[in-house]
Amino acid sequence: MPQPPFQRFLDAHRDDVWRFLVASVGRDAADDVFQETFLAAMRAYPRLRPDNPRSWVLTIAHRKALDHFRARKRRAVPVGDLPEVPAPEGPEIRDDGVWERVHALPPKQRAAVLLRFAGDAFEGLRKLRQEMTA
Repeated sequence: MPQPPFQRFLDAHRDDVWRFLVASVGRDAADDVFQETFLAAMRAYPRLRPDNPRSWVLTIAHRKALDHFRARKRRAVPVGDLPEVPAPEGPEIRDDGVWERVHALPPKQRAAVLLRFAGDAFEGLRKLRQEMTA
């Protein structure tokens, strides 16, 4: 038995999905999540064989609502202007020729020294990579 057209499926279930999404994500986000839900349902509709299509589409809506909340957590939160704070004073740098000798080492040995004694592994690796590619 062939399936009814997707439009008939949409007409039969859109009100239930809309009410569920408004309750789940709020009226502002419900439009976007509703659209994502039925786009996903439309893609999967030709392979649809569930006994209860309403629960199937509400499951899709539930998962899209979860995706909405996950995406919202990953977005940056705008803040007001931050006050200008001067950078803290760094330690006094001694130049006794050690770094000249470190730079003269082969790349792997130089990397080991930088990782062990420079303290900032990522900055040391970045500088080392720049030197190696130069």
